[in-house]
Amino acid sequence: MKLNPLLAFAATTLISVAAFGQAADGEVTKIDKPAVRVTLKHNGLKNLDMPAMSMAFKVADPRMLDTLAVGDKVRFTADKVGGVYTVTTLTKSP
Repeated sequence: MKLNPLLAFAATTLISVAAFGQAADGEVTKIDKPAVRVTLKHNGLKNLDMPAMSMAFKVADPRMLDTLAVGDKVRFTADKVGGVYTVTTLTKSP
């Protein structure tokens, strides 16, 4: 069976988008470099079916913590990686 190339592209794109978290806004409330974690007070995370709350996340790249300070406003994505809630991207908000 030959798959229509346009349908194959659309399906791949949808799977790729679903595999990555949706961006959310948050505020840094704690940084734990030894544990490679950041605690964020954040709005709801639809991709994780999580309401607004404060919680600690592992960070995918420890260098993400180098430029952060408590009180910073951030935009981030998070996913469940290996069974652990993990921040996969993070940028400071202006």
